[in-house]
Amino acid sequence: MEALLRPRIMLSLTIILIPIFLFISGASSHQIRINNAERRIDLSTHIVKVFLTLKVENTGKTSASEILLAFPPTQVDHLAFLEALAATGKKKKKTYVSLAVKPTQLPDAPNETNYYTIVLANPLNTGETATLEILYILTHSLEPFPVEISQSESQLVYYRDSALILSPYHIKQQTTFIKIPSNKVESFTRVEPTDRSGNELKYGPYEDRPPYSYSPLLVHFENNNPFSVVEELVREVEISHWGNLQITEQYKLAHAGARHKGIFSRVDYQSKPAFSGVSSFKHLLARLPPRVHSVYYRDEIGNISTSHLRADSWKISELEIEPRYPLFGGWRATFVIGYGLPLEDFLFESSDGRRYLNFTFGCPLVETVVDKLTIKVVLPEGSKGPSAVVPFPVEQRLETKYSYLDVVGRTVVVLEKKNVVPVHNIPFQVYYTFKPIFMLAEPLMLASAFFLFFMACVAYLHVDLSIRK
Repeated sequence: MEALLRPRIMLSLTIILIPIFLFISGASSHQIRINNAERRIDLSTHIVKVFLTLKVENTGKTSASEILLAFPPTQVDHLAFLEALAATGKKKKKTYVSLAVKPTQLPDAPNETNYYTIVLANPLNTGETATLEILYILTHSLEPFPVEISQSESQLVYYRDSALILSPYHIKQQTTFIKIPSNKVESFTRVEPTDRSGNELKYGPYEDRPPYSYSPLLVHFENNNPFSVVEELVREVEISHWGNLQITEQYKLAHAGARHKGIFSRVDYQSKPAFSGVSSFKHLLARLPPRVHSVYYRDEIGNISTSHLRADSWKISELEIEPRYPLFGGWRATFVIGYGLPLEDFLFESSDGRRYLNFTFGCPLVETVVDKLTIKVVLPEGSKGPSAVVPFPVEQRLETKYSYLDVVGRTVVVLEKKNVVPVHNIPFQVYYTFKPIFMLAEPLMLASAFFLFFMACVAYLHVDLSIRK
């Protein structure tokens, strides 16, 4: 009898708890009100940057420690970076505190809305206000239209969004500014009040909008900036305790803009650069660390001499490279960049005796999106206990690589991340333990090999192999 009653009791508790959870999540949304929201969308390049300022107030009876951010499903798939800061003070005396942001799922989300939770540094009591500065970056959000253009045509793109900020809270007042790269706008959606001034569109201010308000927005404009996308980048960082750090980067680059149609005329491209191939790109800029040396740039055919290095001992070095041919929409190029760095600038020793590499994550190419980035840190043979510290979520695993004169192989720390943008170019660390005695392994192996070789020569010269007496 007890066994039969237990499932019924659990079912009853489930039926009771689900409405309670829905009521709590709904109540937390009603106790927060956004007094003012200002959104600035930067469409200057193919990487969309959105700056959102929220002035929130707790109008409920209990304190609030979290704020919800809502995103439509079409944007979540292209969300590459999200950061939230709490701002205090005014103008020049403003201070910012970084806040934790984590994805959240709500059971009553309308229209497949996705959520992120911002954890406040201090709970927001009843009647108190707070100012949040939010930055999120979207990739592959500009849609070329027409999808194919000739060499002499400019590139036009669509940007789709909402004139109203999607939010689970009531917004008292909101304004959206959209910055485009030029004054050439084919069309844009009007949601009054709407204003245009030069290369900027203004939507709003809109008053007293209820939660989950949405008004479709479409902007059709000219954007001839290079849509450079690295479909796959493999960066190998090899540590040598003899004083060198060797970097090898393998690129699969593509132009993700409107596809090129028709024939390509090299004469028109070079004689009319202002009108022919304006959306293509024929050179790339890579920012490398200071004191870089032994730089090379090659593809499957061999070395490419059309590169220029501006090295500096104290500032960032710049490498300007040119592929063998200009890249139009839909075209691809594969190449390798390699360079060396002094080990003393990147390898340090921690307080617990472990050594750690401090290197920059991301891609050195300027204004480039990386669909898939793989970083392989090759540790010296004999390294133990490797661990990586990265300031954002990545996939990690260990591999083993065999090189010349290796016996047990070298441990490789592999870090993988998708949808990488320039803001991800921040330092990460790889910790490991290494005994200096292992540095003698390869010299002793070489000495032993030469010694055995000479002993074999001596033995051969002194041994009489003739059959005559």
